[in-house]
Formats: sequence, C-alpha cells, structure tokens
Amino acid sequence: MIEFLKEHGVKDRLIEDLIHFRGFYKVKDEHANRIPEPKMFYFGKEVWNMSLSALLEGEHILISGPKATGKNVLADNLACAFQRPAWTVSFHVNTDSSSLIGTDTFENNQVVMRKGSVFECAENGGFGIFDEINMAKNDALAVLHSALDHRKIIDVPGYQKINLHESTRFIATMNHGYAGTKELNEALVSRFMVIDIPPLNKEKLKLILKNEFHNLSEDYLEQFAGLFLDLQLKSQNSEISTKPVDLRGLIGAVKSMRRGLSPYLAINMGILGKTFDDFEKQIVADVIKLRVPKDVKSEEIFKR
Repeated sequence: MIEFLKEHGVKDRLIEDLIHFRGFYKVKDEHANRIPEPKMFYFGKEVWNMSLSALLEGEHILISGPKATGKNVLADNLACAFQRPAWTVSFHVNTDSSSLIGTDTFENNQVVMRKGSVFECAENGGFGIFDEINMAKNDALAVLHSALDHRKIIDVPGYQKINLHESTRFIATMNHGYAGTKELNEALVSRFMVIDIPPLNKEKLKLILKNEFHNLSEDYLEQFAGLFLDLQLKSQNSEISTKPVDLRGLIGAVKSMRRGLSPYLAINMGILGKTFDDFEKQIVADVIKLRVPKDVKSEEIFKR
C-alpha cells in the first residue's frame, strides 16, 4: 500500500506521517485478521491527500458520491494504509443502538454484555466503516452523535463509559438517491470532514480495469471503459436508472470472460441482468451491442 501511494503521487510528508502512525499504534494479535487486504486500489491523488490529512489529524470523514465511484474501496484502502482493524456496519432498517454498542447476553450463568461493532472499534483503536450512513434510523444516529463527538466518550447506560482509543477513526459512506435514504442532520454532518468523490472518468476507469486485468487487450480495455461511461451518462441524463451502472458487475463479467465464458453471456450477467424493466433492458442492450459484438470470443478479449 505504501508503494502504491508513492507511485500514485501522494504527498511525501503524508506518507511519512502515515508510516509513523503505523509504527506508533500497535494492533492486538487477535484483531490482526481485521486489517483489510484490498484486492483493488482507489485511484485519485487529491482524494488520498484529503483523506490522509484528515485522518492523521484525528478527524472522522464522510465519503459522499454517486454509485460506482469507489467509496467502499477507499474506506477499506484507508484502514489498510493505516494498518488498523476495521469494523464495518451496513445500515439498514434493523440496525439500532444495540447493534452498534452491544446487548445483554447470558454467559457462564451470568448476564454479560456482548459488545457491538462501535464498542469494539472504540476500545481497540479500530477504524469503524459506516456504509450508507444516510439509511441509519434515529436510534442508531444517537450512538453516532456520541461516538463522533470531540469529547471521544460513549456513555453506555447500565455499563461503563467508553473512552475512544486515540487511534479510533470513523469513516462513513453515503450515496444520494437510494431507496430508504434521507438527508443527514446538520449536527451529524458537522462531526465529519466531507470528501465528495467525483464520478469515474475514462482515465481512472482504464486504470482500475488494467490493475485488475493485466492481459486485457487495449481495444477491449477501451470498449469496456466506454461501455460503463455510456451507461453512466444515460443514467445522469435520466434515460435509465443507476442499476446497470455497476462497476462490480462489469469486473465480474470480465472475470467470467477470462474463465472462457462468452462475452455476450458474461455482460448479460454482469450488466444487462441488473435491470428488470423491459424498456430499460432494451436501451442497455443497444449500448452493449455498440461496444461488445455478440459473436466476439473470449480469447479475443485478452492478450496472449
């Protein structure tokens, strides 16, 4: 990860401070397996500089941006870069305060507390990753207000106060427009430094695909990047929904092609199959036809 940051042009001072942070704050052996080992890297020098600056200064960050811009990839990359154990919370309708702090359980004939992800993170100096924080309900938000406050204390009724470890950081992600999302209140947003992730451009997309598929031919590197960007543009123009604009789906499709599956079938699984509206399906199918011929073979996609 350090080599990647250097090659990516991240500021030398930030990298030096990051290395010092990693050496100063040790990780317990039982939590070492929680340090992410990312298979993908986030490409974006300015975003890296902003993220590292904020986290090194003890701030928490909120990563905002449209779908398929690498918000979760960046969050995992940051935990890996700092070599901190990560606890991830995906917010949904059933995520409440007990999911975050913990709940009573019966063990060895006595009532004890089964610690939640925020409790564990605060106690062990981890990185708490809050996925889709704008789907959190009010009960969960009350815990977040306390965890993110400058006093760095979480008061658990009936138990002890939790003092946040010095290396504890919280990274939240959010995507506007998903069903069930809502606007974050001012008090919560003020507790974060906010990083707005820009939509993917062709250069960055080609870097991602090239990093994942070293032997992808230049022609199809261009075509797959163009396919994604065509769909992204149609979504921005409200011609289609965001469902087919799926980078994970595109990468999964290319992996299937590498395994020998017909590119037509692979793209159907990874992109076309993500939408269930017949009218939208036809639009997406037309875009795919322009980029990936139906009769192309998987052997033509990759360089020998």
